[in-house]
Amino acid sequence: MLAPLPPAAIPPEDEALRAEVKAFIAEHVMPMPAHRRARSWMGHDAAFSRAMGRQGWLGFSIPKRYGGAERSHFARFVVVEELLAAGAPVAAHWITDRQSGPLILRYGTEAQRQFYLPPICRGDIFFCIGMSEPNSGSDLASVRTRAQATDGGGFVLNGRKIWTSNAPHCQYMIALVRTSGVPEDRHKGLSQVIIDLSLPGVQIRPIRDLSGDEHFAEVSFDNVQLGADALIGQEGAGWEQVNAELAFERSGPERILSSMVLVDLWIDLLRSRATVSTDDAVLVGRLVAHLATLRALSLAVTAQLQLGESPVVEAALVKDLGTEFEQMIPVAVANALASDPDGTSAASPELLKTLAYTSRMAPSFSLRGGTREILRGMIARGIGLR
Repeated sequence: MLAPLPPAAIPPEDEALRAEVKAFIAEHVMPMPAHRRARSWMGHDAAFSRAMGRQGWLGFSIPKRYGGAERSHFARFVVVEELLAAGAPVAAHWITDRQSGPLILRYGTEAQRQFYLPPICRGDIFFCIGMSEPNSGSDLASVRTRAQATDGGGFVLNGRKIWTSNAPHCQYMIALVRTSGVPEDRHKGLSQVIIDLSLPGVQIRPIRDLSGDEHFAEVSFDNVQLGADALIGQEGAGWEQVNAELAFERSGPERILSSMVLVDLWIDLLRSRATVSTDDAVLVGRLVAHLATLRALSLAVTAQLQLGESPVVEAALVKDLGTEFEQMIPVAVANALASDPDGTSAASPELLKTLAYTSRMAPSFSLRGGTREILRGMIARGIGLR
């Protein structure tokens, strides 16, 4: 049963990072046009990620002996919150830093940790994650991609993954695959493997989204030969490992800040006026109240991660409520501009471009990282309704 989450606060030593991060953003991020910044964790810039690595801001929770910062989840929260609120192009290292590095640290062998973690912390290598599949969507228990064990101790991989973010730009994938049984076995027989995406038999086909960007991809595997060291964690324990990983994916500031560049531009427009209408003032108040509440929930889940817990249901709540807030923003801003006689004409071209991009992408906010239907099923089970 879901237990109450105690409120949490960022420790002073981690909060102290904020000024340094703001200065870094002012130099490296704010010169970019707003409609580019609106892409944020969908915006790929490997050079920016390597600059983050030089600052020591990748691998926050990874021990120093592997090249990490060995700091708390709260320190990462501060850095991520500032980057996403400004719209920094973090896509290159995003999944690697948030999920793959912590997963390798927790479940990997010592050889895997020594091989992968130092370049992850430098921003030299990037991972994508292979979970969704054609005809399976976010129902991870029904994956059909199979890694068949060979006599030599390795695996032969066949199957397809889809909606894989940034696969064309990554060197590795951590995929959830079936190593035994059949899809009807659901959670049994699933394992995680690390796939070198340069291996023969791997094909990556970019998928263009509504905005014209190609950050998604379909990845197919045709008799890909994997060594025994491709397996991460225990064979057959993939379901439990993936669920622990999803707590990192679903609970952070990225689930509440995706539309924040648009909010900033719209508020800048309001500030440029002599007076603000009551309707606009009420909307600003609603946005602030929603944001403050969701941030408190996200921080409370961060505290659970810091304690070594795996708050999967609580993280699902953050994502479900947070993405609803993110999706509401472009509709609310568009309506506010439309109801204002001077709204559209007074809006800058950059505001309109950013509104157009955010509106096109908003439907995906509740898809990436698990659909709303899957999350609500998990939440229902967590509170004893299923």
